[in-house]
Amino acid sequence: MQKIKNVKEFVEKLDAAKKVNPKDLSSDQDLSIGIMNLISIEEHLMFSGAKTGKTAFYDQINQVREMRKRMMQKIIPSYEGEVWCISKHLLASSMRLFEVGTKALAAGDRELAYSLFDDSYELYCVFWGLNMGMLEGTADLKYVPKEKKAAAKTVASVSADTPAPTSVGRLKNWVKNAVNCCIE
Repeated sequence: MQKIKNVKEFVEKLDAAKKVNPKDLSSDQDLSIGIMNLISIEEHLMFSGAKTGKTAFYDQINQVREMRKRMMQKIIPSYEGEVWCISKHLLASSMRLFEVGTKALAAGDRELAYSLFDDSYELYCVFWGLNMGMLEGTADLKYVPKEKKAAAKTVASVSADTPAPTSVGRLKNWVKNAVNCCIE
């Protein structure tokens, strides 16, 4: 087996193995954004039911929740402990901070907006780090087939273009290079 030289090469090999057409958008990233929106829909249905008193909103929550669970299983097929719940809350928090950031930006508070966007992206990177077994001390939190463990360790040992002092910084660099929805 040939040794992988850098993150870009690893991502290309991983994407090629996962996709029929290696030029497709990153389906896992698109799916994670879709999951964020499904979580938001669940929240909006609950609040709409509470605000209007119409239980029909509540009745729709299970249908959306079941779809969200099916979609999450595509990214998180097996796990241990509360990785599933942690992942859901990381995505939900990332989405909510992004939305608050867009409102701050629209109100002209760029400093707050940029800070919220950074926090949102950090949570998104932690989500991927957790589910790729790349967070320090969490590689064994969930079941990962041997092939994926070896690949994750290879990626974790590859230095990113810009060194980052923290584990979250390293995750940001990894996500920047590995989870790219704009490769066509």
